[in-house]
Parts: sequence; structure tokens; C-alpha cells
Amino acid sequence: MSTYKQIQGTAVQNNAGNLEGAVDGQLWYDSTNINFKYSHPATAGAWSTGGDMNTGRYNFGSAGIQTSALGFGSGSAPTSSLTEAYNGTNWTEVGDLNTGRLGIAGTGATNTAALAIGGGPPEVGNVESYNGTSWTEVNDLNTARQQMAASGTNTAALAFGGFESIGGTAGATESWNGTSWTEVNDLNTARRYLASAGTQTSALAFGGGPPETGATESYNGTSWTEVNDLNTARRQLSGCGADNTSALAFGGTPPTTGATENWNGTSWTGVANMNDARFWAGGAGTNTAALAFGNAFSPNDAATEEWNTGVAVGAWSTGGDLNTAKYYTTGSGTQNAALNFGGINPSASPAFFNQTESYDGTSWTEVNDLNTARYGLAGDGTQTSSLAVAGTNPALPSSPTFPALTESWNGTSWTEVNDLNTGRLYLTSAGVDNTSALVFGGATGGLVPSALTESWNGTSWTEVNDLNTARYNLAGAGTQTAALAFGGDISNVAQSLTESWNGTSWTEVNDLNIATRLLAGLGTNTAALAAGGSAPGVSAKTELWNGTNWSEQNDLNVARNNIPGGAGTTTAGLVFGGENTVALTATEEWNDPGTIIETITTS
Repeated sequence: MSTYKQIQGTAVQNNAGNLEGAVDGQLWYDSTNINFKYSHPATAGAWSTGGDMNTGRYNFGSAGIQTSALGFGSGSAPTSSLTEAYNGTNWTEVGDLNTGRLGIAGTGATNTAALAIGGGPPEVGNVESYNGTSWTEVNDLNTARQQMAASGTNTAALAFGGFESIGGTAGATESWNGTSWTEVNDLNTARRYLASAGTQTSALAFGGGPPETGATESYNGTSWTEVNDLNTARRQLSGCGADNTSALAFGGTPPTTGATENWNGTSWTGVANMNDARFWAGGAGTNTAALAFGNAFSPNDAATEEWNTGVAVGAWSTGGDLNTAKYYTTGSGTQNAALNFGGINPSASPAFFNQTESYDGTSWTEVNDLNTARYGLAGDGTQTSSLAVAGTNPALPSSPTFPALTESWNGTSWTEVNDLNTGRLYLTSAGVDNTSALVFGGATGGLVPSALTESWNGTSWTEVNDLNTARYNLAGAGTQTAALAFGGDISNVAQSLTESWNGTSWTEVNDLNIATRLLAGLGTNTAALAAGGSAPGVSAKTELWNGTNWSEQNDLNVARNNIPGGAGTTTAGLVFGGENTVALTATEEWNDPGTIIETITTS
């Protein structure tokens, strides 16, 4: 066999990309060239949930980076002097400002070295420096003002724009050398409520008002130059970035938005929105690792979100339709070998289904029916070894609780086996086959939310430790010993709660970014997907769980709710059926995360 060197020598031309990060590959020789086909995940930026602040607030100062941030002051007394430090996971209250105020400009490298500049009302020139423990008053600004922006560190900073009690909206810029402030060249466009990024000698000013603007200016250490505007004009936005060539702008008003844009030194590009629309929030970090915290848009005024680039992002594509439109259906299996069973369609006759359909990756085929037609049931397992648990229909006895029926699928037919201890509907489950499963949550008689968890050993159900929060219309993923419960419904109010099961007990972990009920779930307790649902309108939202946080992904092509069924994994998943004003047959396949296939041709 000829070697690569013998055939082609040592010159290699890369026509398709970099092999770094390749996840698989295939080499072949086509008589002219040697080709290498490889796949790698498509990456983008995404926001995920961080730890909440201890005290919700807005219109305050902020400084630092994603893993070492500081928030200080507030738009509402008596919390206007409060300071909190973020360590990448949690916020901790630290030493208060000496002078409580709102509309502060903040800047600094970490949560141990920051400046709090100006503020009000009324407008003040007060400046305080933070050393990681306490604030010390230092020399004032030359011009007292509030609602300005700042960039740099606590020893070399720039403060610009804002509002002066005499003179109104300002374009004034002042430079800090660690001891005193010096007036330098003004902004070209006077404004307040603006955002900033960069250093003392390489800064960016963007947005602001009134009226709201997308104006962006770049500072080179001497003067400001107008550059390309934001795509969305806004004020009371947040921003961060290393210098005037790389920045992130997020949030703002009007209307209140979660819009996020990335600056590459030349122009702004829209990227993934924040999970919560917000304005007058804090911002820290860079355009690849940012932090947004606080909000003037109650009730999410303590919420924190973390922005990271290089996050794998998958996508949905159309699969083969179910033979029968239905919702409150369920399923099991993998993307290319799935099972769907049960459900309801009030427009059909009969309206309640015992129908079972099998998916081969392309199309659905009807196979043997459930023994008992029902909807709102739970399902888990594989295409050849599944369980169908609980659910109801009006023809079944429903007093004192909903039926507790369990059926086992052996790849050919369903067999009734031992009932659940407590009947219910709108529950969910996790499990690998018909001998090992966990069911949790749901609603008992009168639609009372349930926290009950039961474990199946192949013969009977045993009650184990309850969920921490009772709910129904939730989603689940994982196995009998390692499961995830997320979303759900308490008295028609969507939930964002996520709980992880370790085989013994449930632990609350980081919430979904968007409270959702009637959603689909699939995957494991360390790699799960939440898709669709009602929040409260019919949703196409998709979120990915990485074992620690949820991040937003590409939406479903067809928004839908009432879809507790799902199959597969976070790299190859499936959802089917559901409802969007009518019962659906639509099936969608999730692939990824966003795998790109590229070919290297060498010559």
C-alpha cells in the first residue's frame, strides 16, 4: 500500500477548514487527490442561567468579568448602597458604598478592583474605589452627573456622557489616572442611558438617548470617531468588552428587549437573545464570556445570565409525519428507532387513542395497539422494550384517582402488568427499557399537583422519595437511577424548576431559562433537551442542559405544546405530534449539536 508521502509528497492544501476539534473522519484516495472528510460541531454564542442576585435591582453600577463581577447601588432605596460580588456561581453581599445612589457608572477589572463614578439624584461627582473589601472615597469628577458610562480599570479609566443638572444631556469625557480626573475630548453625540466597553485608551460608546439611538463611537486615547450603528437603536442597555474592537451590547428599551449584538471592530451583528428581556441591568466581561444581571423589568430583577461563545448549537429538521394527528401522546426509543403510543384528538372519532406507531428514521408504521386507549400517560424505554404508564380517558373509572394502568411492550405487543401505587395523569418518566423505569410528578384527582415518584423493577412499582416541588405537565429525561425533571405546571402557571435524581433523592439544580409547561423532554440527566411547550403561548423554544446550566438553542420549526413525548439524545433526538390550535402529525429530528461535514482535499 502506498503511503500518503509517496503518493502526494508533503504539501497539504486545506480547502475546507481546520482539523482541530474534528470528532470523526474518513480518508480516501480518488486517483487525483487524497481526501479527508470530518465532522465537527457548529458553534455559536448562547445565554444560560447564572445564580440570582441576593437583592433584585436596576439602574446600578457594575464592573468585572463573568467569573468575578461586582454590582453596586440601585434604582430603588433603601437598597441604593448595596454591593454584591459574583464568583462565577453565586452572589455574596460585601461592603456597601459610602454614598448610596443610582445611575452610577461602573468599571473595573475584577470584583476586587472597581470604580463607582457619579450618580444621583441629584447628580453628584462622587467617585469611590473598591479594593475587594470596602469602598474608599477618591477625587470627584470635574462635572457632577448620572446615567453615564465608563471603561477601564480603577487606576486608569474613562467616564463619558450622562446627564448634568446644569446643561442636560452631556457629551463630556473625563480620564482617570488613579488620582484625579482630567477633561478630554467630548463624545460627538451627547447622550445618557448609554453603554460601554473597553479601556481608558481604547473605548466604545453605544446606544443611549433620548430619543433612543444606535450611535456607536470609538475612542483611541485622544478623540471619539463615529463608526457603524447598532442594528437596534435603544437606551438603558448594557454592554461589555475588552476594547474598541470587540464588544457585546444587550438588553435595553423601548420596547424592553433581550436583543444581543456583537461588535467585531467594524460592525454589529445580531446574535442569540437573552432569555429575559431587560433594561437598566448590569453588564460585565467580554464579548466571548459576558454577564448580565439585574433588571428594571420585574419580576426578574435578580436574574443573572451568562453569555458564552463556542457553545454547540443544534438544529431541527423535518422528519416523517405520524399517521394520526394527536397530542398528550408519548413515546420512547431513539431518533431512528422510536415508538409512539396513546394520545387524544377531540376532532377524531374515537378521540382517545390506543394506537401505537413505530419509526424507522424515515416513516411511521402502525403496529399493535395498547390494550387501553388513553392520553396524558408517560412512556419510556426502547422501540422493542417500553412501558406505558397511567393516563386516562372518560370511559375509564376515575374515582377516587386517575387510573394506574401499566402496560409493557416486548417489540410486538402490549401486556398489562402491575399498576402504579397511585394513579395519575400528565406525569412523566425516565428509563432504559420495560424492566427499569422511574415515573414522577403528575396530577391526581381534581388536578392536584403531585410530587410522587415511583420506581419499577420489571415486576412492581415502589414509592421512593418525592420531587421537591409537586407539579404536572412536566418533562423528564434519563434513567431509573439518574433522571432529570424540568418545567411543568402548578395551577396553570408554567414552571422553570429543574430537579436531578441520583437514585435516592431529588436535588434542585439550575432552572430552565424560560418557564414552560406541556413540553417535550429527552436525553439524560447530564445532557437533556427541552422543546416546545406553553409559556404561556404555544412555544417553539428549545433549551439544552449540559449537566449544570440550560442554554437556548435553535427553535422547533413548528411551535407546539401538549407534547410530553420525545425520543433520542441531545445529539440525535425526535419529537412528534402535539398541538398548535389543532392536533399535529409533524415530526422533527434534532441533530447535532449542529454537526458540519467538511472535506479536506490535499494535493
